[in-house]
Amino acid sequence: MTRWVAIGFGSTTAVLAQQQSLSGVTLMNVKGSENLSLPLQIVVLLTLLTALPAVVMAVTPFLRITVVLHFLRQALGTQSTPSNQVLIGLALFLTILIMQPVIGQMYTQAWQPMERGELTSLQAFDQGVQPLKLFLARFVREPDAQLFLKLTHGPPPVRPTDLPLNVLIPAYVLSELKTGFQIGAVLYLPFLIIDLVVASVVLSVGMVQLPPVMLSAPLKVLLFVLVDGWNLVVGSLMRSFYG
Repeated sequence: MTRWVAIGFGSTTAVLAQQQSLSGVTLMNVKGSENLSLPLQIVVLLTLLTALPAVVMAVTPFLRITVVLHFLRQALGTQSTPSNQVLIGLALFLTILIMQPVIGQMYTQAWQPMERGELTSLQAFDQGVQPLKLFLARFVREPDAQLFLKLTHGPPPVRPTDLPLNVLIPAYVLSELKTGFQIGAVLYLPFLIIDLVVASVVLSVGMVQLPPVMLSAPLKVLLFVLVDGWNLVVGSLMRSFYG
């Protein structure tokens, strides 16, 4: 009996000693770890999630697509049809379709090696932004890039992809805004001609009390449907990124 008690006491002591050693190792790892604490990680994550919509709008084709769709709705004169939710949803799905190869390259070049421990977080960031820089540099106009290079007093790059992100991103935004406004102006022209013709006919007939917009709006919608306008506009937008 005494032997069994001694064995049980010894095993219990060994288990307690092992637990204390494990807890000590765990505490030492936590104290000596260079990782951020859990509350700070939550703050950083929430900050990144807050900035995510601005990043999506600034460094993706979402900017040009939403500007063009907004101009199209204004040119049609349909006020809130399609709604903002429909236009933003369409722009978002088109953006995902265009950015899918870029995101795939960023995942294979940066995220997977970092998961395997081959790259640090900073090295993974440097590797991951290269496909994004290559995509942005394709649509950045040279005057916009030169403007922000002068503002930041940066050296002229050898290649467009050598531009830093603090120059490349705002230059891309300005270039996309100009391109979106150019496409919107072209979309406005046929509908503007319809407005002018209808207004001239209404005034020549003497129907002053009837607003020309009431007559031109159905004609513009009918013309847009007959020429399959949505297919033409979306197809032109997508080809402008793949060209």
